Amino acid sequence: MDIQFPSFLKENDKVAIISPASKIDKTLLKGAIHRLSSWHLCPYLEKNASSAAGYYSGSIKERLSDFQHALDDKEVRAILCSRGGYGAIHLVEKLDFTKFKESPKWLIGFSDITALHNLLQYNGYASLHAPMAKQLTIEPEDDLCSNYLKDILFGKLPDYHVEHHRLNHYGKAQGTLRGGNMSVFYGLRGTPYDIPAEKTILFIEDVGERPHAIERMMYNLKLSGILERLSGLIIGQFTEYEEDKELGKDLYDAIADLIKEYDYPICFNFPVGHVTDNRPLIEGAQVELNIDKKGVNLRFNV
Repeated sequence: MDIQFPSFLKENDKVAIISPASKIDKTLLKGAIHRLSSWHLCPYLEKNASSAAGYYSGSIKERLSDFQHALDDKEVRAILCSRGGYGAIHLVEKLDFTKFKESPKWLIGFSDITALHNLLQYNGYASLHAPMAKQLTIEPEDDLCSNYLKDILFGKLPDYHVEHHRLNHYGKAQGTLRGGNMSVFYGLRGTPYDIPAEKTILFIEDVGERPHAIERMMYNLKLSGILERLSGLIIGQFTEYEEDKELGKDLYDAIADLIKEYDYPICFNFPVGHVTDNRPLIEGAQVELNIDKKGVNLRFNV
C-alpha cells in the first residue's frame, strides 16, 4: 500500500490536542499549548483532553468522541496526543476515517500511541512518532527533538547522524520506516493492524519491560519470519526496567546474538524511545539507512 503524507503545516494552522489514553497533568497541557503557540500555530484542547476517569483521561466514549472530532474537523492540520500510557488500544476499532481522508492531518505521539500509528498506516497515512506534551513543556526552547518536530511539521525533514556502536551491522538499505513501542505493536501481531515485514525498516523501543520479556518478543518476530523479511532494523532505547538474571548478559548483547544471522543493516542505540533525545520519526516514510564504521545516517525520502 502506498502511504500518503498529510500536508505540511503553515503558520496559524489549527492543532487539536487530545488525550486518547491515560490522564495528564493539566500544567503539561498548558505547556504544550504555549510551545505550539510559540511556533505560530493555533492549538486547542478537545473537550475531554484534561478530564480524568480513574487511570484514563475519560471513558472510552469520551476519548473516542474527542479523537473523532479532531479527525473530522477539516480545519485541523495536526493532532497532538498529550501522552501515552495504556488506553489507546480501546479506540482502534471504533474510529471512522471517512472525513479524515478528505482532509488528512498529522498524528503526533509515541509510546502507547504506537497502536494509533499502526491504525493510520492501515488506512494508508503517514504519522509522527515524536515527543508529546511533557517534553514540549519541560524542555527549553532550544530542545533538539522538539525543534526537529517543529521542522518536520513545517516540511523541513532532517537527516539523522548517530555515533557508531560496536554491535552495528554495516550496510545500506531503503524501505518504509515502521515501528515504535515494542510491547504495543507486539500486542497487534496477527491483527489487520500488524506491521508488514516486507520492505520495512523496523524501529523498536520500550520502557519498563524486563530484558527477558523483550527477548521473548524478539523471538516471536524471529520464529514467525518477520525478522528475516525486513530491509533493516533500528534498535532504540530500552529504559526504566528491572534487571533480571534470565539472560545472563546485557540486553543489547542478547538481541545481537538473536539477530546475528541477518545481513541487512542494523543499528543499535538509536535515539528513539522514552528519553529526552527522542528523535521524531515519520511512520510510513520511505527512508535510506546507511551504516558504516563512521556511524549511522537515516535520511527521509519525500
